[in-house]
Amino acid sequence: MTNSHHNFNDLAAKPAKAAKKREAPFSLRLTFEERAKLEEAANGVPLGAYIKAVLFAQDLQKVRRRNRNPVADHEALGRVLAALGQSHLSSNLNQLARAVNTGTLPVHPEIESELREACADIAKMRAALIEALGLNGGVS
Repeated sequence: MTNSHHNFNDLAAKPAKAAKKREAPFSLRLTFEERAKLEEAANGVPLGAYIKAVLFAQDLQKVRRRNRNPVADHEALGRVLAALGQSHLSSNLNQLARAVNTGTLPVHPEIESELREACADIAKMRAALIEALGLNGGVS
C-alpha cells in the first residue's frame, strides 16, 4: 500500500465555498377579479414579466404565444384528417422512398402519372388544412 501525500481528513473538514444566497421570492395575493384584470392587461405576457416591466418602467419583451383558437373550420379539418387516414399516404411515401434509395423504382408513364396525381392530392389537402386552420391562403 502506498502512502498518499493528500490528507483527506483535512480536505473533508474545510468548509465548501458558500453558495450564493438567492433572494426570497416575493408573493402577492390578489382577488380573482384583480388577477383577471392583471392577466387582461398583460395580454398573454407572463404575469411576472409584466409586473416587473410595469413596476420598473421597462420595455416588455415580445412574447411568442400560440393562437388559442387555431381551428377556424372544424368540418374542413375533419375532412382533411379523414382523407389522410384513408390514403395510407405515409406508408406509400415510405415505400416510394425505399424504392428510390435502392434504385428499384421503375419510372414509366403510368408511375409518373400516379406520382403527379398523388402530388395533386397532397396539394388539395394542404389547401384544405390552410383553410381549416384559418391561415393566410398565400402561405407557401
